[in-house]
Amino acid sequence: MNLVKILDKALLVIMTKWHGFGRCKTRLSKDIGKSNSAKVQSMMTKHTISVAKYLQENKLIHISMAITGLGAKNCRRWSRELGIKKFNLQGKGCLGEKMKRQIIINKKFCARHKIKNIIFIGTDLPDLCHQDLLHTLKELQQNDLILGPTNDGGYWLIGLSEKLLSSNIYLPFINIKWGTENVLQNTIDNYSPTKLKCKFLDEKIDIDTIIDIENRK
Repeated sequence: MNLVKILDKALLVIMTKWHGFGRCKTRLSKDIGKSNSAKVQSMMTKHTISVAKYLQENKLIHISMAITGLGAKNCRRWSRELGIKKFNLQGKGCLGEKMKRQIIINKKFCARHKIKNIIFIGTDLPDLCHQDLLHTLKELQQNDLILGPTNDGGYWLIGLSEKLLSSNIYLPFINIKWGTENVLQNTIDNYSPTKLKCKFLDEKIDIDTIIDIENRK
């Protein structure tokens, strides 16, 4: 079965941060040190890119990195090292503002390449596999919003359908208490008054602390 003909192509936006010494995984670094936490960040980013490339090579997605922690010149160099052609700076603001900005920035790109859906993921998931993304693409054929819950009350993935993106791109990102255990519930509450269809993926553990690593065992 040719999935390229069946599934709508999506833009996968990978929200990532440069793994600079003392500039990433600050909570984790308190337990394992700044150097080790930077290595963990780098490994997880490369893993995420590797998983995403599998789907891109099969023409199911386009990848765009949304980077923070570096200037434009160094972002370009880093993305090339990772084998990713497309990147943008995250810019200022809360996570919601940064994701909303990526949607706006990529609007023309999506139109030019006939991309209907947008998926956001981070780089804190050592358990991420290509089936997670493939499942998301399939669910976006029947649903408007896809959410992958995390153990801390947030989400590891959010998928937005063409219908949602064309009606209200701000809806997923308003009235959210970012960085709290209420992020997922706040997002669900935003959609409760609408008739949009929502689907939940399996829960995963974001790696932010040493306890998160221990809980994966």
